[in-house]
Amino acid sequence: MFENITIGQYYPVNSFVHNLDPRIKILFTFVYIIMLFFVDNVWGYMAALIILMIMIAVSKIPLGYTLRGIRAILVIILITVCLNIFMTPGTVIWSWGFLHITIEGIRTAVMMAVRLVFLVVGTSLLTLTTAPIDLTDGLEFYLSHIPFIKKYSHELSMMMSIALRFIPTLMDETQKIMKAQKARGAQFETGSLIERAKAMVMILVPLFVSACRRADELATAMEARCYRGGTGRTRMKQLVIQRNDKLTCVFMVVMVIVLYGTRFLPDIFF
Repeated sequence: MFENITIGQYYPVNSFVHNLDPRIKILFTFVYIIMLFFVDNVWGYMAALIILMIMIAVSKIPLGYTLRGIRAILVIILITVCLNIFMTPGTVIWSWGFLHITIEGIRTAVMMAVRLVFLVVGTSLLTLTTAPIDLTDGLEFYLSHIPFIKKYSHELSMMMSIALRFIPTLMDETQKIMKAQKARGAQFETGSLIERAKAMVMILVPLFVSACRRADELATAMEARCYRGGTGRTRMKQLVIQRNDKLTCVFMVVMVIVLYGTRFLPDIFF
């Protein structure tokens, strides 16, 4: 399961999306996520799907690799679907005891599942097409314009970028620890729920030790390079808005108009 997590990974390739300014990519992703919560019918989700497929195509990232992150949230999707199906009031089409399935529940469950998929794929596309250092610069730019936290914008953006960068690293470490423990006879997929929980201790303890060791090594490496925070620091690469960034902003405006406009179209779902 852990190898299916794509958030935090970077897929190096020369593409239109990779060469965009990180500030534009962060803004585009943020706007896309917000607009997903305005969509409330099939037309809107079809438009959101088309926009997402366009971005995947121009990023030159294999579709299978991009969609791989969905496997990691299948359990969350299933739980969300079940809760919406059985707990949404409306026109009952099946009931058994206290369990009721309604037409409105099915509709909400499908919409929520699709929305979760789009959220994960869209967020993964941001980290897959943006190098960690560029992501740090982009986040710092936006945080520096927020009152009360702009003083610590560099440190906050650095911490978020490092956290995203270490997600795939820790997942790989977890896989190695699980294989090592299985070679010693540990069982993680058999036994009762309590026994499985106890078996997880054999993973969590060495993983915690490994994470602390990596954090200490990273801190030592940053200090050895005279890193002292964002005060007085300069950048080797300055962020400059290019022609492609302006075209992406135009496309983003069109996306907002289209997705919001679908709210006024008649729904054909149920």
